[in-house]
Amino acid sequence: MEQQQLRDIVALFATEGSIAEIKPLGEGLINDTFLVRTAETTAPDYVLQRINHHVFPDVEMVMHNIAAVTGHIRHKLEAQGTPDIDRRVLTFIRLKDDAQKLYVQKDGNFWRLMIFISNAITKQAVNPESSRAAGLAFGNFQAMLSDLPVPLGETIPNFHNMEFRLQQLRQVVVEDPVGRVAEPEVQHLLREIEMRAVEMCKAERMGREDILPKRICHCDTKVNNMLFDENDNVLCVIDLDTVMPNFIFSDYGDFLRTAANLVAEDCPDMDRVGFRMDIFRAFTEGYLQSARSFLLPVEVENLPYAVALFPYMQCVRFLWDYLSGDKYWKCQYATHNFVRANNQFHLLKSIESHYDEMTACIKA
Repeated sequence: MEQQQLRDIVALFATEGSIAEIKPLGEGLINDTFLVRTAETTAPDYVLQRINHHVFPDVEMVMHNIAAVTGHIRHKLEAQGTPDIDRRVLTFIRLKDDAQKLYVQKDGNFWRLMIFISNAITKQAVNPESSRAAGLAFGNFQAMLSDLPVPLGETIPNFHNMEFRLQQLRQVVVEDPVGRVAEPEVQHLLREIEMRAVEMCKAERMGREDILPKRICHCDTKVNNMLFDENDNVLCVIDLDTVMPNFIFSDYGDFLRTAANLVAEDCPDMDRVGFRMDIFRAFTEGYLQSARSFLLPVEVENLPYAVALFPYMQCVRFLWDYLSGDKYWKCQYATHNFVRANNQFHLLKSIESHYDEMTACIKA
């Protein structure tokens, strides 16, 4: 976008200082993000984001959830006497002409503005130390929100609903829109998926039986969704668009799906795919240290299931997209989505081989 257009949007918010420059920030795949530098040293810099309303069609719900979550965390930090709170929780800026609103709609797009947290570091890769810090941070995030009095909406309905994801896959198998279902490797993967389907849907069953509660979860627990300080301590959790009610398995299992794979999720060499127990142990240690204050025994007992659930779910989703004609994820070549699905299935098999070891570790 033109600089003047971006400046006009920033001018709608109740900011301090004057704009020195606006430039792209980060490599996010969902929202367009810009850094707004101010001319005065006494004024903060800002982050301007265009919310992807195709992924998040109910922008009002997204911002309601974010306001409730950041407000509750800020209140908790204040009560604890935490110093430098503005670096520990995101601060969103309200509109000049409507102090109740945290976003603006302009020319068919939705925009929000937040204070830029300076001298913060993001990470793309993990090691045991950063995984332990991530576990501690995400567990603490859930713990602080365990008594949130404001109900939150589901910003992406059925996002981590395994029954729904299997229903999607089965439907596309029936329709076979691009003629890929008969491929032998697809048939093999479909058989393996169906063999595990009943077990992998047990979270939804336990939820219906009121055995398993829904918590407030981040639902996108990657290491790059946290900010670290220069000493590798976690400052705060960011990218809150997917914060919504879900089973705690979402935050625990999804982090390990990406962080504990020996290779990237689209690595075509299946012999290299494997599950890192050192990352599992470190993340679990941090997570249980901060989350055990509110977790039920049934949630802790099923953490190994959560580790297996998310590569299984992602295998189903990648295969669904492959059979649909590659409409959801961007692909670099014709079988990219199938490679991704196969990669996640091999990760699942590696996790299954470590199941007893994971269970013993959690009990210990």
